[in-house]
Amino acid sequence: MTFGGATATLSNRNLGARSFIDIGSMPAGLMVPSRLLNTLPMPLQPRNAFSSPGLSLAPPSGLEGHIDFSQSADSEQIKSKEEEYDSKSSSDNGGSAGEDHDGERPNKKRYHRHSQHQIQEMERVFKECQHPDDKRRQELSRELNLDPRQVKFWFQNKRTQMKNQHERQENQGLRSENERLKAENFALRDAIRNVSCPSCGGPANLAEMSFDEQQLRIENVKLRDEIDRISTIAAKYVGRPITTFTSFASAPSSTIDMGFSVAIPGMGSEIAAPGPSVADIAARPLGLTEGEKPIVVELAVAAMEELIQVSQAVEPLWVLDPQTGIELMDREHYLQRFPRGIGPAPFGLKSETSRQAGLVIMNSNALVETLMDVNRWIDMFPYIISRAFTVEVLSTGVAGTYDGAMQLMYAEFQVPSPLVPTRENYFLRYSKRVDNTWVVVDVSLDSLRGNPPPSLLRCRRRPSGCVIEEMPNGYSKVTWVEHVEVDNSKVHALYQAFVNCGIAFGAQRWVATLQRQCERIASLLASNISSREVGVIPTPEGRRSMLKLAERMTNNFCGGVSASTAHSWITLSGTGADDVRVVIRKSVDDPGKPPGIVLSAATSLWLPVSPARVFEFLRDERFRTEWDILSNMGVVEEMVHVAKGPDPGNSVSLLRVNAVNTNQSNMLILQECCTDESSSLVIYAPVDISAMSSVLNGGDPDGVALLPSGFAILPDGPQRNRTLGISVSGGISSPASTGSLLTVAFQILVDHVPTAKLSLGSVATVNNLISSTVLRIKSALVCDST
Repeated sequence: MTFGGATATLSNRNLGARSFIDIGSMPAGLMVPSRLLNTLPMPLQPRNAFSSPGLSLAPPSGLEGHIDFSQSADSEQIKSKEEEYDSKSSSDNGGSAGEDHDGERPNKKRYHRHSQHQIQEMERVFKECQHPDDKRRQELSRELNLDPRQVKFWFQNKRTQMKNQHERQENQGLRSENERLKAENFALRDAIRNVSCPSCGGPANLAEMSFDEQQLRIENVKLRDEIDRISTIAAKYVGRPITTFTSFASAPSSTIDMGFSVAIPGMGSEIAAPGPSVADIAARPLGLTEGEKPIVVELAVAAMEELIQVSQAVEPLWVLDPQTGIELMDREHYLQRFPRGIGPAPFGLKSETSRQAGLVIMNSNALVETLMDVNRWIDMFPYIISRAFTVEVLSTGVAGTYDGAMQLMYAEFQVPSPLVPTRENYFLRYSKRVDNTWVVVDVSLDSLRGNPPPSLLRCRRRPSGCVIEEMPNGYSKVTWVEHVEVDNSKVHALYQAFVNCGIAFGAQRWVATLQRQCERIASLLASNISSREVGVIPTPEGRRSMLKLAERMTNNFCGGVSASTAHSWITLSGTGADDVRVVIRKSVDDPGKPPGIVLSAATSLWLPVSPARVFEFLRDERFRTEWDILSNMGVVEEMVHVAKGPDPGNSVSLLRVNAVNTNQSNMLILQECCTDESSSLVIYAPVDISAMSSVLNGGDPDGVALLPSGFAILPDGPQRNRTLGISVSGGISSPASTGSLLTVAFQILVDHVPTAKLSLGSVATVNNLISSTVLRIKSALVCDST
């Protein structure tokens, strides 16, 4: 037994047989509690024989059965341990020194209370080191005039006190977590009790369900509750209840007294599925855990290796279709060769793959920097990217380069037509230098965590991107691979063949756009003037300002004519012509647009003539009066022509429309033409004469207000007898192109006051304008072709 730091052991040999008479029979070697010591039969001893409660039970000396408390060296040790115990007991009672009561109570131990200075010094040392060694304790005891054991015990007690505080805090946190889990458990139990059978509507028997099915049903109940909660919140701000639609086709129509109806949104694409959108998910950083980071790195490395192999593979992975002359990826061979990846494709998604190679006028390092900088990436591909942003940078690379850079990104990809829904992706982008080659790969992250939101499963990016090889004279060879799994069921029937054959979002369009943009940049930086350029621009700065103004005009047109989720199209139907869709925008304090209400209108149609024929007809100023109603039959003259590359179809022009009579003034039109294998654009906008004069003299083009209109010309399928390097997996191929898909779009300022209400007359005017333009184009081209 222990008293004041001393340990005493009772044994039968020490106490004798009569020692256990009053406490009963006890086994040998048992530790006797202190409360039983007073019951032991002991001979009376003088009062001064006991100096403290700390007792040492030594072997008997002389009388058998009696206990001899000797005053030997062991007794001195016990006294020393008594004082240690006293110091230890009083360590926690800081304050002034203790009082001596030996006169009144001689058996009372003396307690030492630490002074405030001693406590402060030991607290200070404790903050620096909670476990001081013997040397430090000796120094501290000398400084504070304390026994080293007192210092030692004070630190022991202090550590125990801190440990107890931490344990109390942890216990409080665990209690809160326990309460939360209990509440969640009760909610899940209620959800299970309320599960209904999908076939009969009655209560479901959970015993007949698999575990996965039970989890899906529970998740479904939670999602329903989340939808109701969000709808309730939205109703407070919108001012009316929010109704969930199953599809756009079932959206209600409201009739306007103009002879036609307005269907909202009516563009034939889907309403957002329950749950957050891809953009909403991307707006919140993923917050990778320490356990997920190695998985993401492993996924990025595996995606890079797969992209390299796919870009270099031949048969049997890639097979040439003899009918269309395009490459098809063998799906079964792909799954056998790359069994890991991001998991199987969700139900309803179709695999779409494409591959294209080409030379671009840009060195590999600059190209990688463009792809890894989201703003430069958007500027390079404005015809394909509607919007994009970097969610989170996981690695910036090594040695000041993008070698090993890794970042989470969001992007929305578009086609210049309101009839083709955009594709949203939330993906990981990884760049790596392998020998003398750069690899930039994208891969979706929806499989990283279980139960991804439905919006992430509408379009998934399997390892896609480009392999860049450095070539002489500042060129690079780019091999681009696009591999996605997507739901194309909401694409309008007019564009089904164009999208299904892989041209709309395929690798050919990426490479063609990259080549054309690199040629544009080279033209922008060129000091020598091409012999094909017409007109005189006073300075090279004026030439660059004009090209920058045209670039902003084209980017504005492409973003405004697509089916981006940033705006909703309203369908004007019942006019007897092709459906016209409109978007109403308010422009306030936008230096690039005039203030007021802007009405954008667009329609898409099929023409039985080739895309090249349509493009040449619309870009040639000599035929402009045949379709441009706003030119008022005036003579159109090209004043300035700036080439953007070797293809004569890629150019920027400044046109002047000479008025027919003196009551009308001349008009300047800025026009840009772009063409490649995948698409063609003719975009124009009226410009103020004084503002354009400032631009030609090198002025800032950002202050010039523009409302671009124009045409997007796309093939209706693969072009005949041309190997595009585009494929659709699964053996699905489309017939060769026999016509063109034309999108006509106008932007008109209907009111200079942004707060004004849109009149129905303005909508009718825009509808008549676009319908008349379409009829004129049809009449001119179809009659020509026949």
